[in-house]
Amino acid sequence: MQKQFILITLACFLLTNSTFSQEKTNKDFRNFPIILTLQFHSLSMPFKDLGSHFKNIGFGIGTEVSHNGNHDWVQQFGIIRYRNKAVGNGWLFSTTTAWRPYISKPVYGEVRLGIGYQLASKPSNNWVQKDGKWASGGKKGKGMLAIPAGISLGYHDFQNDKTYAAPFVGYQVNFLKGYNKDLPLVPQTLLQIGTGIHP
Repeated sequence: MQKQFILITLACFLLTNSTFSQEKTNKDFRNFPIILTLQFHSLSMPFKDLGSHFKNIGFGIGTEVSHNGNHDWVQQFGIIRYRNKAVGNGWLFSTTTAWRPYISKPVYGEVRLGIGYQLASKPSNNWVQKDGKWASGGKKGKGMLAIPAGISLGYHDFQNDKTYAAPFVGYQVNFLKGYNKDLPLVPQTLLQIGTGIHP
């Protein structure tokens, strides 16, 4: 599973590197902005129990590169650290392809889909039996293949010669493979508030 994730990530990097030589003079985007996000995590079905998200805060950092030199077709790379007392804390490493047309410039919508790897810990110590006695096994969790899919609404007012910010709000569902033996894919959801800082 880890080898598959590394190969897919490497392929995405090679794909995005091929776009660097295709820079256009009329582009409305700069590669490698710093994307900072505030994340609210929940183990729930999509668009259910939205209030539970605000109990579980996390943070993310990432960047993106354009596939065509413009704002509307990008490859995103991100790391998210989330906290959840009920189901355990975790890390999500992912790359997503995003399409984001302008709704009414400079406001845009975004749809994204990708692949990632999630490391999830257990919320409390698990207990294992050793030599007839119960011993603490710690909070060690496991790594799982993740399929992130999301939507966003944002504001992107490109300025060619200045540092500027592009704020957005988003909703993301991470489908996890191997979280539970009985279910092939288990959804976890994230409410997101963030900004891309374009130096």
